[in-house]
Amino acid sequence: MNLNYRRTRLTPILRNLTKEVVVSTEKLIQPLFVVEGLSKKEIIPGLTGVYRETTESLLTQIEGDLEKGVKSFLLFGVPAQKSDKNFSYDFTSTQISAIKKRFGSEVFLSVDVCLCSYTSHGHCGILNDSMDHVINDQTVDSLAKCALAYAQAGADCVAPSDMMDGRIRAIREILSKNKLDQTILMSYSAKFHSGFYGPFRVAADSAPKGEMKLKDRATYQIDPANPSDAYRSSLRDAEEGADILMVKPGLPYLDVIKDLSTKIPLPWAVYEVSGEYAAIELMAEQNLINRERAHLEAWTAFFRAGASMVITYGARNAREWMSKAQ
Repeated sequence: MNLNYRRTRLTPILRNLTKEVVVSTEKLIQPLFVVEGLSKKEIIPGLTGVYRETTESLLTQIEGDLEKGVKSFLLFGVPAQKSDKNFSYDFTSTQISAIKKRFGSEVFLSVDVCLCSYTSHGHCGILNDSMDHVINDQTVDSLAKCALAYAQAGADCVAPSDMMDGRIRAIREILSKNKLDQTILMSYSAKFHSGFYGPFRVAADSAPKGEMKLKDRATYQIDPANPSDAYRSSLRDAEEGADILMVKPGLPYLDVIKDLSTKIPLPWAVYEVSGEYAAIELMAEQNLINRERAHLEAWTAFFRAGASMVITYGARNAREWMSKAQ
């Protein structure tokens, strides 16, 4: 028998016809950062083409993204006022309202729900007096109030990224109590204690800071060596009412994506985090890699492993990059 597999690889048209995994802009989500008090948009080191936006430039950027085929966004609000508890969610809520008033159903707007950009210390929750531990239940209460404020402002989806125990149930309950049952709940259910978050923490002003005993997020994010922990957390979040689950980061955890998407039949998001994206960008700047091919290859790997959607800083460039990478 003549087993010639190369015949279906001979031309671009044939290769496209026989692709098992297809990446499209409809499956990509563009992160956005809006920062209170900025007078002009700021470059984020490592994240080429991504900015810390002003309240005015944010709307202009979304308009440009829509023209490039991007319809789904993940918003991170960075308020000027930091505190340790009793947070105000007004700044981000105002940006949500402005986006939905301007664009309506043209965009699907997810909003990150976390306290790291709100706290003076940069942790994802409320600390105890000794500043060596995040208080779970108090933090969950604040997160639920945050999610409610965002949903009431018009968010299509709230996305808790804090990794506290029980926050999905608390958010689902408060949304239902306030007749917001149609709000999508996307859980960062498998968020690992990763070394790939650096550029994001600059963008969101969210790195742990100050004099305290709790120096990192190892006590609430998942250890990279414990994939079974990711399964337990994701299964719990699914049972508590999450509509979409997430693995974060992406490329170092393809095995986790494959395993969880097979075991838990919900839509799965993968977050290609800032360090992953910046690594490709920095290599491209040094002519060590083809930018377009590398980004497309990474996205293809996520979908091949089981992702239903991918959050990537390059969503706004995807249409152009995919045309060049053919």
